[in-house]
Amino acid sequence: MLFGDVNPSGHLPVSFPASEADLPPFDNVSLKVDYGYLHGYRHLDHEKKSPLFPFGHGLSYTRYEYTNLRIDEDTVAAAGTLRATCDVQNTGARAGRATVQLYIGAPDSLTLRAPRDLRGFAQVELAAGEKKSVTIEVPVASLAIWDGSAMTVQATSYRVEVGASAGDLPLVAQVMVAP
Repeated sequence: MLFGDVNPSGHLPVSFPASEADLPPFDNVSLKVDYGYLHGYRHLDHEKKSPLFPFGHGLSYTRYEYTNLRIDEDTVAAAGTLRATCDVQNTGARAGRATVQLYIGAPDSLTLRAPRDLRGFAQVELAAGEKKSVTIEVPVASLAIWDGSAMTVQATSYRVEVGASAGDLPLVAQVMVAP
């Protein structure tokens, strides 16, 4: 990889904050600490902090362009499956593997939620200049959140974002979830 014989395709499973001040308070005295739902990239997004390296960030010897996001249905049943398709093109001079990441948020949620959660990803091998369509399926049940008494899929509008990392999401669409 160092000499460019192989194109790296790994991605970070964490976010690197730009500053220690961007981290939540740290308690190194208590025997038990509960940091809750908003941690990692969710915490940084919620606090509107730009990370040094976002969740899902990866390096490559080539470049990818994400275009033409299509959602199969404008409204999906709570028991259904959301299908999102986009085109990915290798715009560089080398072959590589793109990791397409799909994040979903519920801006009108009645419950505290992060602005976006990773809900699916797919990898695609692309020769230099090649373009392919990639489909990611997300069970709507995976959008459930604890409402205080049960895990519930809220009937509301959801924001679907697709791209290379939590910090690089050029494609955006809306989908409604029906009860």
